[in-house]
Amino acid sequence: MTVAKGLGAVVVVGAVVGVAVLGYFATRPGPMDFIDKPTVELEAYSGKPTGVPADFQAADVIARGKYLTQAADCVACHTEEGGQEFAGGRPFKLPFGVMYAPNITPDPETGIGAWSDEEFIKAMHEGVGRGGKKLYPAFPYASYTFLANDDVLAIKAYLFSLPAVKNTPPENALEFPFNQRSLMTVWAALFNPNERFKPTPDQSAEWNRGAYLVEALGHCGECHTPRNLMQALNNGKKFSGAVAQGWKAYNITSDSASGVGEWTNEQLAQYLSSGHADGRGTATGPMGEAVDLSLRHLSPSDINSMVAYLRTVPAVSNGSSPAKAAGAAPADHKQSLAQNPDARGKQIFAGACQSCHDWNGSGLLTSYATITGSRTVNDPSAVNVAQVVLNGAQRVGNDGTVFMPAFGHAYTDTEIAAVANYVTARFGGQQSDLTASHVADLREMH
Repeated sequence: MTVAKGLGAVVVVGAVVGVAVLGYFATRPGPMDFIDKPTVELEAYSGKPTGVPADFQAADVIARGKYLTQAADCVACHTEEGGQEFAGGRPFKLPFGVMYAPNITPDPETGIGAWSDEEFIKAMHEGVGRGGKKLYPAFPYASYTFLANDDVLAIKAYLFSLPAVKNTPPENALEFPFNQRSLMTVWAALFNPNERFKPTPDQSAEWNRGAYLVEALGHCGECHTPRNLMQALNNGKKFSGAVAQGWKAYNITSDSASGVGEWTNEQLAQYLSSGHADGRGTATGPMGEAVDLSLRHLSPSDINSMVAYLRTVPAVSNGSSPAKAAGAAPADHKQSLAQNPDARGKQIFAGACQSCHDWNGSGLLTSYATITGSRTVNDPSAVNVAQVVLNGAQRVGNDGTVFMPAFGHAYTDTEIAAVANYVTARFGGQQSDLTASHVADLREMH
């Protein structure tokens, strides 16, 4: 065989393998394929799962757009810390570089003020910006593609009603080949269905509304569903848990051990609307942000619709999230633990944590400080424990702003690892073995 023929054979084999791999990814299940029931076009459905909830009284498009913008949590990604809302610039550190959220205020030069309705819809549905610019799927257009046109235009109307802010975020700093936007054409062809939400008539109106909120507006899968090798959602393990911005996004399927199968509907609704559920924990990190900026603004009917839909998502077991420890921790700090973590952890807990969380893990000042029963302290990776120690948490609770200071500047990586391991040993079902190098990696993400 000549060299030319050999190279030709290699190219052909490579092309066949490439097509096979792409075909495999292209035929993976979609976000709602777990429902084995027929769907209909939105126009043929008697109910109205899109738009604002039935109990929303405001009729003007700006008010409706504000509600939908909050439900879509746009402000979280498009606002830099300390910056003006929607003016962009928030950095997202990825394994292959840094991305910066764009300005979506109506400034015509640095924002979207010159965008037409058609251009805005195309960005939301297809991931194609003005002038044909391919958008990275960090912008969740594969979820927003399910939004009805009227809802997309209501969001645009609200954004255009806001003050224009002249701000040019930094350029993305991505490694090759991730800096090649043209590759997003292939990604979108494989993983963006580019279709609007289709109701399921055999399900209730509440369920369909919940599906629209969870899958389209709330794009919950973007954090809670693991990703495949091409960074698209792996819906074969839908909602079974993933990592988002360095934080664990836990299993929200109906699995009783690692998911929310044992939660009551009331607890789920309380957690979604306030970021806290008694006996289940308090949201921090990206989830706490999602509650404070988005979910707590939703009507009770919409929260209940989300719960109704989530209850039908099939259970997926996640071995990295074992069942929680039973009961509270010993109230006497001198009482020995089943494990024997580093004594430095106990010392740090006594000096920095006990005054709010108490030795038995019950919040002394507010129920938001209760840590017993939470997935965070029962997670043997201790990732979220270390994250909240490093970065603190500021939450908008029902009883006002709840604040936990950041201790990243006060303690070394070794000390933070020690207190995280102490917390999981004392309050959780399994002691973690977090190391200083793990904490250093988490610190680098911020």
